[in-house]
Amino acid sequence: MKILVLNCGSSSIKYQLIDMSHEADLLAKGIVERVGMKCAELSHSAKNRDKFNMVKDIPDHQTGINLILDILVHPAQGVIKSKDEITAVGHRVAHGGENFKASVRITNRVKQDIEKCIELAPLHNPANLKGILSIDAILPDVPQVAVFDTSFHQTMPKHAYLYGIPYEYYEKYNIRRYGFHGTSHKFVAQKGCDLLGKNWEDLKIITCHLGNGASITAIDRGQSVETSMGFTPIEGLLMGTRAGDLDIGVVLYLMEKENLDYKEINNILNKKSGVLGISGLSFDMRDIDKAISEGNERAEIAQDMYCHRVKKYIGAYAAVMDGIDLLIFTGGIGENDILVREKVTKGLSFLGIDLDVEKNNGLRGKDMVISKPESRTTAMVVTTNEELVIARDTLSIISKAM
Repeated sequence: MKILVLNCGSSSIKYQLIDMSHEADLLAKGIVERVGMKCAELSHSAKNRDKFNMVKDIPDHQTGINLILDILVHPAQGVIKSKDEITAVGHRVAHGGENFKASVRITNRVKQDIEKCIELAPLHNPANLKGILSIDAILPDVPQVAVFDTSFHQTMPKHAYLYGIPYEYYEKYNIRRYGFHGTSHKFVAQKGCDLLGKNWEDLKIITCHLGNGASITAIDRGQSVETSMGFTPIEGLLMGTRAGDLDIGVVLYLMEKENLDYKEINNILNKKSGVLGISGLSFDMRDIDKAISEGNERAEIAQDMYCHRVKKYIGAYAAVMDGIDLLIFTGGIGENDILVREKVTKGLSFLGIDLDVEKNNGLRGKDMVISKPESRTTAMVVTTNEELVIARDTLSIISKAM
């Protein structure tokens, strides 16, 4: 059974075609960038094929998805003979609000509920919905499944997800903490335990999804009980361009002093802050590492702030769960940045974490235990694969309907 996984952004479409008869068999993957602009680009990699790039005007998501399907069946670049070989399509959907506690088969009602969540995720849900509607038009008989970033965190208790504002705003507008990156946190927690030969329902796990967007989750015996992102993805850690935790008074003060409206302050907090805002250099931690090696003080401050926030959340979540058995690093930075992992774990010996510096120094983008054998708490790097999670959920849901 072949599952097409789509992750539609406002101007991009990421995709993977996975043969679930052999779960690790990734047939093809790629991305369409600059959707809605002239000279958009398709980058396509397929099994037993050379990498392929195409520049073409792609005015909308439906055109982009049509192009993806055409390349998948192309005689030279494709991996299937017909679009009929696609069993189902799984979509990453950023926000499911309180309506969706698990992945679901897409119906007209589901589409309506995803649309209702647009006000909670105005940058993501509209694009996710465009992908769904495009498949409706192109492959109307193919079942679709929505996999939500927020659903894994629906197990958080009320005292963890409510904000300290009048309760009526939760009742009227559903203002609460939702959390994101749920598919990644769930995947690496299960995978890490599988690699260790343990059951994730027996352990207290802290997963650190560290990248340009970053979040941390406390997973107590298979359930998310706390996570750092909140009502929107801006809360929590310092990120590539997002401010993370911030005194609300600072926002009000800046709006008054700089005469900023909502859109302007939103742009500052989401796109001009974080590592970029502190360093004045870049949001990419690879650039920050290079600048630090060249003696750039602001770059070092930015990285120290990034690591400090991560460490602070690890300590807090260990307290929430009354201990920790397993610490996992994942995401672009978590999997590849040696210095960040070293800075984060330094000083966590009180939690039983003893980093093996030699193992950590030799590891980029691989699954491995990076703590010493005698470490009371295991620390690992686990590579994430959100697309595989989406494919698994899609297969499980459509199989029940067959």
